[in-house]
Amino acid sequence: MLIASAVLAAMAGALHVYIFVLESVRWTHPSTMRTFGVRSRDEAETTRLLAFNQGFYNLFLAVGALVGAGLVLWVPAFHQAARALLVMACGSMFAAAIVLILSDSTKARAATVQGVLPLLSLVSLALAGRG
Repeated sequence: MLIASAVLAAMAGALHVYIFVLESVRWTHPSTMRTFGVRSRDEAETTRLLAFNQGFYNLFLAVGALVGAGLVLWVPAFHQAARALLVMACGSMFAAAIVLILSDSTKARAATVQGVLPLLSLVSLALAGRG
């Protein structure tokens, strides 16, 4: 189950890297604006710095998940550190998904996309036990 947790965390990390790209690099592109429900170029420009900052939060969580997954998969001596990283990164990703849905119920689909992989990683990690 520890390997499953790492793979799910890596998938969650990859998704959050993609979200970083959308928010911090491609925010004013029409396809990204449609994805996030931004109605106009002016609105995109007004919110660009907020999205840029939020994108980096997603990137930092992704790095935690990816490093934790890498330690699980390739450096057995660091499994305890890896578990801590997975709990921090995936727990934060899942908590952010909960905050999103509680703050705006119309964002349930986005919250589900953002939160399912980290939740499954945490469940797998719990089932893996302390070993």
